[in-house]
Amino acid sequence: MNPFEEKISQLRAGEIDQFEVTREEFFLFREVWSKQEDKKFFRGIAGLKGNIIYVYDTTIV
Repeated sequence: MNPFEEKISQLRAGEIDQFEVTREEFFLFREVWSKQEDKKFFRGIAGLKGNIIYVYDTTIV
């Protein structure tokens, strides 16, 4: 099981506010994210050293 499946579910449910994906983990995350019907609501915020912080934002059109 991909560890990001649980993180994405938790973020969607509001159990967590955000989570960070490192540059090395990005393709594992992308594998799960690309299969989500609501993927447009996952917003990535660029961080340092290629890390990305993801939040769930339903106000994005």
